[in-house]
Amino acid sequence: MTDTTLHPELGEIPVFRGRRLVLVVTGSLSAAHTPFWTNWLRHAYPETELRVVLTRSAGRFVTRQALASLSGTAVETDLWPDEPATSALHVELAEWADTFVVAPATLGFCTRLANGMGDSPVLLAMQCSTVPQVLAPALPPGGLTSRAYERARDLLAGAPHVAVVPPVAGLSSTTGRRDAALNAPMPTVIATAERLRTAIARQRTAGRPDTRAAS
Repeated sequence: MTDTTLHPELGEIPVFRGRRLVLVVTGSLSAAHTPFWTNWLRHAYPETELRVVLTRSAGRFVTRQALASLSGTAVETDLWPDEPATSALHVELAEWADTFVVAPATLGFCTRLANGMGDSPVLLAMQCSTVPQVLAPALPPGGLTSRAYERARDLLAGAPHVAVVPPVAGLSSTTGRRDAALNAPMPTVIATAERLRTAIARQRTAGRPDTRAAS
C-alpha cells in the first residue's frame, strides 16, 4: 500500500507496478529538485527498487551523496570506466530494469536517444531494452519549438516502448520570463510509465500467435 497522505498537494499517488526502476538524471537545472522526487519515490513505492544514474553534466546541479542518502543505494555515473572492469553497467541496467525514467531529460539526451546513439552506458542500455522508457524533457527558452527537439520527439514517439511527457511552461532563471519548458512532475511521469506498461502488455498479447489449434 502507498501512503496517499504523502505530499497531499501533489494529489493521489498513481498506481505503479514497476519493481526495478532506473532513474536517469541529466544536466538541467531541474536536476536540483531530484532529491525531493527521490524521497517521494521511495516513500510512495516502498516495494520498488530504485537505481539512480547521473550524467556528468547533472553533477553540476545535484550531488551523488545527496541522492545516495535518499535512495538508499549507491548512485552511478553515466560514464565508461577508466580502468578495466569485470562488469558492464549498460548490460546490468538493461537486464535489471523494468522501467526507465529520465527526469529531467535535456535536449541533448533526447536527440541522442532518438538518433540511436549508445555512447554512454545509460544510452546503450536504453537502446538495448524494450521495457517502458519515459522521458520528461526540460528545455531552455526556444527549445520546445526547436527543430532538433521536434524531430527527436517525433522519432521517439515511433518506438512503442517509449513515451515523452510534454514539458510544462515555467519561469526561466536566465531570462526571468515564463519561456522555459520544465519537466513534468514525477507523479505525471510515473502515471505515464504505468499506462505505457499496460499498452506494451496489450501489444505483446495481441501479437502472440494462437497455439490452441496445435494443442
